[in-house]
Amino acid sequence: MRLLLDTDALIWSQQQPEKFGERARSLLKAARANPRWISAASALEIARLIWVGRLRLMVPLETWLATAAETLNAERLPIDEAVAIEAYRLPEPLHRDPADRLLIATARVHECHLITSDSLILDYAHVRAVDARR
Repeated sequence: MRLLLDTDALIWSQQQPEKFGERARSLLKAARANPRWISAASALEIARLIWVGRLRLMVPLETWLATAAETLNAERLPIDEAVAIEAYRLPEPLHRDPADRLLIATARVHECHLITSDSLILDYAHVRAVDARR
């Protein structure tokens, strides 16, 4: 199963791994069977969280992201033209958060399951999602 971590799951993986449920944890541990990716949309969201004072990192964000990718044995995915277009072609109804739209679009374009704790994404019928809390 190809896995894309949403922003909360990415942060949890580095700072609060105990928040993952048993199934999500086992999927992340099985690196060979479950290749994983990190979207540039998460870098955008984390940068915003730092900017508004809701998140503090002990190292520069660039270093944190590189370490996270290495720790998770994850590839980083850019926001390319296909993802940008898909983000606003997603079937409605879907909430308007642009970062979530980019993450969903990335999962769809790259045929990944999105690991998330976001109930709006988990309830969205047009993306394969895995509840990070289970």
